[in-house]
Amino acid sequence: MTRRLERILNLDDFEHAARRHLPRPLLGYVASVAEDGHTAQASRDAFEDHQFLPRALVNVSSIELERELLGRRYALPFGIAPMGISALSAFRGDRVLAQAAATAGIPMIVSGSSLTPMEDLAGAQGTDWFQAYLPGTPEQVEALLARVTRAGFRNLVITVDFAVPPNPETHRRHGFSSPLRPSLRLAWDGLVRPRWLFGTFLRTIIQDGMPHFENNAATRGVAVLSRNVNRDFSGRRHLDWSTLAHVRRHWPGNLVVKGILHPDDARRAVATGADGLIVSNHGGRQLDSTVAPLRMLPEVLDAVEGNVPVMIDGGFRRGSHVLKALALGADFVFLGRPFNYAASVGGQAGVARAVQLLAEEIERNMALLGVTRLAELGREQLRPARSVAAENQAP
Repeated sequence: MTRRLERILNLDDFEHAARRHLPRPLLGYVASVAEDGHTAQASRDAFEDHQFLPRALVNVSSIELERELLGRRYALPFGIAPMGISALSAFRGDRVLAQAAATAGIPMIVSGSSLTPMEDLAGAQGTDWFQAYLPGTPEQVEALLARVTRAGFRNLVITVDFAVPPNPETHRRHGFSSPLRPSLRLAWDGLVRPRWLFGTFLRTIIQDGMPHFENNAATRGVAVLSRNVNRDFSGRRHLDWSTLAHVRRHWPGNLVVKGILHPDDARRAVATGADGLIVSNHGGRQLDSTVAPLRMLPEVLDAVEGNVPVMIDGGFRRGSHVLKALALGADFVFLGRPFNYAASVGGQAGVARAVQLLAEEIERNMALLGVTRLAELGREQLRPARSVAAENQAP
């Protein structure tokens, strides 16, 4: 491990390092939150609703961190959430994330907005999870599903909280567009980040050619750098529950629905054939002033009554955050931005370092809690924070 990575002591440190490494438009894209950032902040604040109640004099010489999910046993109870255009944050970023996850024995979800063909990311040294933004017609949906099946993925994640793109003001302030438009300012943003310019962007162009949006549909999409072309986000306003039912009829593997917050939506997704749910507010990137996933987790769990695994993402940065979600009943936790930042500053070694740091925090905190297996975690290890308790007692 390089000295640079040795100085990284937690997941937030990766973000601080990435802010010095990534050019302004890319950092604006990765760090982007909806409008005033209330949703993203709510996700972080929700962890403080709960405090731990540890037990003493428990033999914690051996602690088990493995977790089973959708028929497969993983080494750790967390995985890598889908993130678009990761191949611009790090050289071959999608491969870096998939290979680091495979090495660590955790899942990584390929984004439908990734820049690496899905076929290159599946397999033993890759992943069997793929996330899709569904195209607009049944025929286009079927063609995409057929491609995902041929590629060898067995877990399909459908993101359902993207009827329209979010308010673009944050992207515009940072000079980001999708695709990126050539300009003098864009060139300057690259020049002032020479390590990224030569180590990621020019290296990609020389070795792999101009990146394209590879996986939004059954065929290759537009180039990531283009003056006049806009990526097609049309055709999603009319998607509804019949669309999910159509996917269920044509998808043979596990179907996971991501972007669930309302208990009624959770029930309906399961009734439509979902094999799992991800409670998520899209990293705070869509609708501002949306409730935190952690606050809705208990209601979603009650709604599905244990019939399917319930996963969660949104604002997770510490092992204590992961443990609180698991204690509330989540089956698994996914994290996005921290691994993107880790890949940008350290490649595969950076992602491995992020996995290591989070795993060590989880193991250490379990020992301090007096818990030796993840199955022992429950709501009895938690108590409401004082402010929440007082709020609940108010008339």
